[in-house]
Amino acid sequence: MPYRSTIEFDSLTVPTGLLRDHSIKAGSWGLLRVTAGAVLYEAGETCSKRLTQGETWVIPPELVHHVALEPGARFLVEFYDHDPCA
Repeated sequence: MPYRSTIEFDSLTVPTGLLRDHSIKAGSWGLLRVTAGAVLYEAGETCSKRLTQGETWVIPPELVHHVALEPGARFLVEFYDHDPCA
């Protein structure tokens, strides 16, 4: 179970910090959950993934990344103290 979750964000409510490089604190894992449309997740030059409605993506601790939203996209992030897929 997540210890915390964000609200559902869209292009009007997404914090600008999520649109530029940032990371999750040490010891925490994120689970990006796309609830509508499509979100582009990018982690430097090593990873670029387009996620669509119903898809999720695990974000490891301390990995610098950002997101970009396509029109109509909505998403949220759940936070765990372990890898949510383990």
